[in-house]
Amino acid sequence: MRIEDVYVWDLNAKWLGITPYQLMENAGAGVARVIEERFGRGLRIAVFSGTGNNGGDGFVAARHLSFENDVTVFLVGDEAKIRSEEARHNWEILKRLDFVEIKVLKDSAYIKELDLSGYDVIVDALLGAGTKGEPREPVRSAIEKINEYAGKAKLVSVDLPSGYPSNVRVKADFAVTFQWDKEEYKDFERVIVKIGYPRELHHLVGPGDAKFTLRKRGKHKGQNGKLLVVGGSSSYYGAPYLASKAASYLVDLVYLAMPAEPAKRISDPDLILRPFLGENFSPEHINDLLGLAEKADAVVIGPGIGLAKETKEFVREFVKRCERPMVIDADGLKAVAEDLGVLEGKTFVLTPHAGEFNILFGVKPPEGLLERAELVREKALEIGGVILLKGSYDVISDGKTWKYNRTGNTGMTTGGTGDVLAGLVGALLAFGNSPLRSASVGAFLNGLAGDIVKEEFGENFTALELAKRVPKAIKWVEEF
Repeated sequence: MRIEDVYVWDLNAKWLGITPYQLMENAGAGVARVIEERFGRGLRIAVFSGTGNNGGDGFVAARHLSFENDVTVFLVGDEAKIRSEEARHNWEILKRLDFVEIKVLKDSAYIKELDLSGYDVIVDALLGAGTKGEPREPVRSAIEKINEYAGKAKLVSVDLPSGYPSNVRVKADFAVTFQWDKEEYKDFERVIVKIGYPRELHHLVGPGDAKFTLRKRGKHKGQNGKLLVVGGSSSYYGAPYLASKAASYLVDLVYLAMPAEPAKRISDPDLILRPFLGENFSPEHINDLLGLAEKADAVVIGPGIGLAKETKEFVREFVKRCERPMVIDADGLKAVAEDLGVLEGKTFVLTPHAGEFNILFGVKPPEGLLERAELVREKALEIGGVILLKGSYDVISDGKTWKYNRTGNTGMTTGGTGDVLAGLVGALLAFGNSPLRSASVGAFLNGLAGDIVKEEFGENFTALELAKRVPKAIKWVEEF
């Protein structure tokens, strides 16, 4: 697990109703518990806290330690700069305690005069994992002061040694880190304590995943994704339009490639329409479409494309030769089902419902979540890509890990919602996200938009109404 996963899990935990206050309480209590288990009680303990959430964990640890130890808290910085509500809440509690001494060290001059020789344990809760570069004053002086007592007192860091991985860091005997070890942590001893994350967070897609996935890459047109949608036929024109419309709220440019006949029905200035001669796609269109794909960052192929023999041949040949990340949806799935070998070496997401999954792999998905997830994982591993199995709970896997999404409602059984989903996944791929994250967050946003529509209209709505709520879903995530 990575440092980034901490932020994702914290937001997803909040979404489940587990408050930041609970997580901070559990973290601080865990630090105090490890210290007493290792070094006993009746100790003199100094806790150095910064003004961020790492400092908030230190406030909680100080409170727990104060029950059977003599504790002094050194706040490094101005208390007006304590950032989060939960850190401030725990600071205010400390200020009400008569048996915890508090000293505020606003600048390095106060720190350099300190004598810590009487302390058995010094707790470092100055900086968390989000800090970049070498620490600035007055934290730098606090780190240097703590390090003067390395080998004399026990030095314990909260989550990681403050200043790590720079050269200006606390020389901790060990750090108490939370829930799991981090890939980025090396060269210092870690003790892991659990802080109340439930098992669901291993697999559940939530606003934390979406927040990181929706980050824009640039300030100029085209730098935030270009998507090509290939679909439509003599029978269908709405499906590729819905996919394109949903994607247009995310990426900078959407090219919609359709046969000329159904393309006549599309009029939307937000899309770049590219009509191709005929009523259906056929192998004669391959080279021109591959050229168009070169202009895009990702491709969605399949919505409304139809099942004409020449069209299925076209889909398989396009997939085989396309070098862009792809979302293969709807009738496109039925075309590649006849030769899954065209997927070899490609970067792709398949988006089947249960019936299409059966056509692809010859097996019907079971009802149970864990059994369903294991089957999806197994098949994703077999084909070397990502599968997003749509259902009441969407299940997504890249063959290694699996995720599930539970946003959405029964109103989304209406036709076209899967096309909206394909467009969202394609847009997130065009952003440069991994196929697993694109598929997972696409499912989350699609369901969230559906829940927003349901609040407005109940469970009777169209897929176009769903697509139009994508901006609201994005705003909800950004503000969460």
